[in-house]
Amino acid sequence: MKVLTIIGARPQFIKAAAVSRAFRKHGSFSEVIVHTGQHFDANMSDIFFDELEIPHPHYNLGIGGGTHGENTGRMIEAIEKVMLEEKPDWTLVYGDTDSTLAGAIAAVKLHIPLVHVEAGLRSFNNRMPEETNRKLTDHVSTLLLVPNLVAVANLEAEGITGPRVINVGDVMYDAALIFSAKAERDSRILESLGVAPKRYILATVHRQENTDHPARLSSILQAFAKACQPVLLPLHPRTRQRIAKQGLEVPANVRIIDPVGYLDMVMLEKNASLIATDSGGVQKEAYFHHVPCVTLRDETEWTELVELGWNRLASPGAENFLSAFTVIPPAGRLDAQPYGNGNAAEQIVDVIASFHH
Repeated sequence: MKVLTIIGARPQFIKAAAVSRAFRKHGSFSEVIVHTGQHFDANMSDIFFDELEIPHPHYNLGIGGGTHGENTGRMIEAIEKVMLEEKPDWTLVYGDTDSTLAGAIAAVKLHIPLVHVEAGLRSFNNRMPEETNRKLTDHVSTLLLVPNLVAVANLEAEGITGPRVINVGDVMYDAALIFSAKAERDSRILESLGVAPKRYILATVHRQENTDHPARLSSILQAFAKACQPVLLPLHPRTRQRIAKQGLEVPANVRIIDPVGYLDMVMLEKNASLIATDSGGVQKEAYFHHVPCVTLRDETEWTELVELGWNRLASPGAENFLSAFTVIPPAGRLDAQPYGNGNAAEQIVDVIASFHH
């Protein structure tokens, strides 16, 4: 059985690492990987394939850097050509990026069954491009593989029910379990940066809603300036451009470093005293490593982490936002397993193998 996997951004590389491994182990699949090029920076792309032992893409479309509309349109056209050549039995997409939506549209137009891994997530903020991408993808998918019970309820509310909705758990939890020991063994990032465990706050900022609004980006930097510990900021290329373009000053206690590979990021996450992020994936990784997290957004898809006390929402620009990092919040509860048992990838592959459409 041939599966065409579409990936284009860091969180998708991580998920694909676990699922591609499960495809190889199963034995009855051939997987063709298409990298759209959405993350075209070598630090954010090539290194992930090497570190996570993902087979290098069969197709690298090199599409990135344009507007959402330009990128999505060009991706649909390029992915369709690949599909016509490869004639896959299934197309598999992850998450909520432009690559996800482009893969979904191309598959549906060619009547190729579509699997959406990480289906059913909702932020309920329709201004986010990710919300549009995930909603549209869910409504055209053949198989909706969800990470948790909240996602099942979200789909039910939109009339999507039945045997094609399956709670397999969260594949990012699989990856965290698989690669945590490898990070401990292979990463030297703490030594090379000269930082001590639990003596820094780790931050990531990349979402359009924060980077493209000078007031929000300025508010984030001002809050970091008041932080109770030094802030380590692996900086996304777009955010770096926006800070320079908007003439914003980086506070003295904020240390900017280049984007890091997955194993280095795992080590930085595990050893931070607090994580501040607007990334959906990093919020969960914080929880996997039992590090409190402050999410730099007005809402989150991962509401269960707020309920368990691991995550706090802090809206950049809100009155109390500047004090968001003046204390390290306490740890949350550990009595729940909202993301399954770490075998989501195997379940995904088994479901695809046995599903009759």
